Amino acid sequence: MPLFDAHTLIAYLAAAVVLVLMPGPGTAWIAANAAGGGMRRGVHAGLGLETATLLHAVAAGLGLSALLATSALAFEVIKYCGAAYLIWLGIKAWRSGGDVSGTEEEAVPVSARSVYLRSVLTGLLNPKVALFFLAFLPQFVRPERGMVWLQFLILGALLAIVGFANDLFLSFAVGRFGSRFRGGAGRWRQRLTGTVFIALGLRLAAQQRG
Repeated sequence: MPLFDAHTLIAYLAAAVVLVLMPGPGTAWIAANAAGGGMRRGVHAGLGLETATLLHAVAAGLGLSALLATSALAFEVIKYCGAAYLIWLGIKAWRSGGDVSGTEEEAVPVSARSVYLRSVLTGLLNPKVALFFLAFLPQFVRPERGMVWLQFLILGALLAIVGFANDLFLSFAVGRFGSRFRGGAGRWRQRLTGTVFIALGLRLAAQQRG
């Protein structure tokens, strides 16, 4: 017996597309990175966020995400760690000033790995994402078909693919638009990026378990 039937997959993919297209912290994160470092930096940020998506799917499949749904302390600890991390990134971007005046090709090789790792951490340190997986993915999991952990992983991978396609489009659009403002406007672009990161951190800190 296959893990999924066609109706379940079609319904899931339709829901995934709608969810991915809804503006949120991930969209702002990609846009900020693409505006600050061009399309390639946005793509690396997208790869990091979607890696976190896969890790959340694995955690949900193993039951680890349930801890966040039942433990207020765990939720608060992860929430404030994530908020502090985002605010730190924002402050760092502000303090770096105009140190982004080079071309996209010059900046990306230096920062690609760090952008990717930061994006993974940003995705992992958002407890709302884990709770989302715990609430959303099980609706499409069929325990009677077996290998529940693999079903979670496949669903997470499909969501990551849909999300990355959107990340690519957003990175291209913002990267091309942002390239017109390189040079003298680099300092303001960096400050705008920092402001977005700080705002994301404050938003995360204000989130409730709901």
